[in-house]
Amino acid sequence: MQKEYNNQLVIGRNPVLELLKSERQIEKIYIQQGMKGDFEIELRNLLKGKNIPVSHVHPAKLNGITSQNHQGVIAVTSLIEYTALEDLIDKIYFEGEVPCLLFLDSITDIRNVGSIIRSAEVLGAHGIILGSKNTAIINHIAIKVSAGAAFNLPIVKVHSANNAIETLKNSGISIYASTLDCRKNLSEINFNNPFCVILGSEDEGITPHMLKISDDEFKIPQFGKTESLNVAVSAGIILYEAVRQRR
Repeated sequence: MQKEYNNQLVIGRNPVLELLKSERQIEKIYIQQGMKGDFEIELRNLLKGKNIPVSHVHPAKLNGITSQNHQGVIAVTSLIEYTALEDLIDKIYFEGEVPCLLFLDSITDIRNVGSIIRSAEVLGAHGIILGSKNTAIINHIAIKVSAGAAFNLPIVKVHSANNAIETLKNSGISIYASTLDCRKNLSEINFNNPFCVILGSEDEGITPHMLKISDDEFKIPQFGKTESLNVAVSAGIILYEAVRQRR
């Protein structure tokens, strides 16, 4: 994992505290289970109001991330600058554009996330929304797979999927879910209106809760024997249909 996150790791108590006091964006913090005392209290206070995912893990997890003396805490910093959802929506409308967004629901494969970002940027999407739970961290692998598109496409990371969907709906953006378990085909969705498509993981698909709060569902027609398309390929097909309708 040290290699996977490359130079994104900040290791040890004082370095992590100083990181939290800085303006650097943080992907995630790993804390050793059962940690108590002054450091834990200060850490908790600094985390208030910050939408930073925190995982309380067994010491073996921390030892697997680094061989250095981690003192029970490791932070993973971000390689990109995330955009606030409200700011992105305001910018799209201010520029006279019709929102075209993707919401990645629990997609853990780093390469799939990178591929989706690349397709989204090439096909003119306005941004990608990532949930903070069970979603791949954008590291150097995702950036490489995206061919650098991660630096050119706004990416939002949200702490609460519910709040994000509510914000989108209140902004006049329809929420569509891509799933095989429905009758409506992709071409039957009107992508000329503001929209955000939810894409789920290859193993589990879209979570039931996200399906429930979507405005509509559609499927990509399939004719072969293979069970389903790769999620990154699906993203490209969906965005191309949106481009076809809009242009």
